[in-house]
Amino acid sequence: QVQLVESGGGLVQAGGSLRLSCAASGGTFVSYAMGWFRQAPGREREFVAAISSVTWGGGFTLYADSVKGRFTISRDNAKNTIYLQMNSLKPEDTAVYYCAARRVGVITRDRLGYDYWGQGTQVTVSS
Repeated sequence: QVQLVESGGGLVQAGGSLRLSCAASGGTFVSYAMGWFRQAPGREREFVAAISSVTWGGGFTLYADSVKGRFTISRDNAKNTIYLQMNSLKPEDTAVYYCAARRVGVITRDRLGYDYWGQGTQVTVSS
């Protein structure tokens, strides 16, 4: 069973930066596509960013339009970890951020396409 553990959330002022981490265990990390999603109170969980496995595009990335140019997803296969570098944060980025893993190496924006989920980490951006 794959386990995903997020860290790095917190409170930051608008315009600031945070880096989220997601450590994976119990599976074949290098073959998984990985993604970040977020959920604000009263809203559905939405796609943020995703990165393909090494064998599917060599780490091809995809971003939601709302974060493009501000957020960067990356993966360290030696550490079984993915990251989400978040810059120029806005109050509307406030949400619980979830890490997700997909047994298929190709990425998707569809949250139903992911097989494993972390517990989430809170990000709060004050104005």
